[in-house]
Amino acid sequence: MRKTMMAAMIATAAMTGAGAQELPMLHTEGTKWVDAGGRQAILRGANLGNWLINEFWMMELDKTGSVDDQCKLEAVLDQRFGYAERQRLFQVFRDNWITTRDWDLMRRHGLNVVRLPFIHTVIEDEKKPRTLRPDAWHYLDIAIAEAEKRGMYVVLDLHGAAGSQGVEHHSGCANRNLYWSVPDNQARTEWLWQQIAARYRDRGAVAGYSVLNEPWGTDPATMAANVRRLYAAIRAVDPNHVIILPGHARNGIDAYGKPADHGMKNVAFEMHPYPGHFGWGKPGLKVHRDWLTCAQGEGDTVCKWDERLRRLDTAFFVGEMQPWAMMGLELGGQVARASFDTYARYGWAATAWSWKVVTQQGGQGAGKWGFVTNATNAKVPPLDFATAPKADIEDLFRSFGTQPYELHEPLLRWLTTPNPRNIREIHDQ
Repeated sequence: MRKTMMAAMIATAAMTGAGAQELPMLHTEGTKWVDAGGRQAILRGANLGNWLINEFWMMELDKTGSVDDQCKLEAVLDQRFGYAERQRLFQVFRDNWITTRDWDLMRRHGLNVVRLPFIHTVIEDEKKPRTLRPDAWHYLDIAIAEAEKRGMYVVLDLHGAAGSQGVEHHSGCANRNLYWSVPDNQARTEWLWQQIAARYRDRGAVAGYSVLNEPWGTDPATMAANVRRLYAAIRAVDPNHVIILPGHARNGIDAYGKPADHGMKNVAFEMHPYPGHFGWGKPGLKVHRDWLTCAQGEGDTVCKWDERLRRLDTAFFVGEMQPWAMMGLELGGQVARASFDTYARYGWAATAWSWKVVTQQGGQGAGKWGFVTNATNAKVPPLDFATAPKADIEDLFRSFGTQPYELHEPLLRWLTTPNPRNIREIHDQ
């Protein structure tokens, strides 16, 4: 069984190249992701973090000045250079953070899906709510086209909704959390998803819609009720794509109940398991082995999640995970492969956070959070956006497109070997 699923995994990842056919639309049946013919689809990939919504730690610029989230950067650039120039600088950044080089390397790693985090203002005109930007679809269209050329699917992930859906910086505006208390922000988000669904409802390369990233700024019941409204808004336009329902930090997916009992079909739950991080042990083999081999005790395990999902008869999307950082390169590569293989055995889609992370020193060290990082001879300068000359800001943004990369070579090797990796067979280096 394991060999059969791995063969399907490799075959799916190999659907690439010039002249590649349009990808078949995926859907869910029970706990599985399947293609139009009902064959199980095994999806493994990466998040394109910091591209269409900024996270400053991913450039190691979160501690070099007062600017540490996207809203602050926008305000500083507006004040210093004006709105039009801010828009131009953001375009320079986005045109360089992810380029053809990245798409080709993702294919080289055997990935067949990307999760695309974006802030709502990539699509919605921030000065004219419920109005599309003139270039609303530019970057989403590019991502979907580049992925499809290489046989890769795209999960569209609303990472930063109008008003921000939590206090975390990665919603766009740290400590804002006005999505839940301002009904118009919720209405704008329903409108936004209807525009997206109308645009891509027939596009097979879109694997699904992740409707709201980590919506933890409210209680679980309020979150679930709001997501049901987003589901209804999308289904009014698009009956075909998988709609991905986010879990809560407090009680996961419990607030939803069984989706079918609420008339919800072709859905998947999403959670972000991070063994070794955020209070869940420390990076190392043991924490991942316990999670992946269902260790006895009160700790969370894949077995407990499999049981839960079978009871709810619903598929699963591991939207974020990080199974290699800070563990040493060889061990990290093996644990990452074992994690992807374990999720594949359960039929779960999985995307690691994140494709690319760069630092002031460069180099992989004991394993950065990126599949790729900047080489040690291509250091990121400790720039302060509040004081740096505009030319230096633009030079930094342009440099992201050409700076030499350092790959996590063991990760690349382990992800592309035809032999699956069992976490029980891995030993500390």
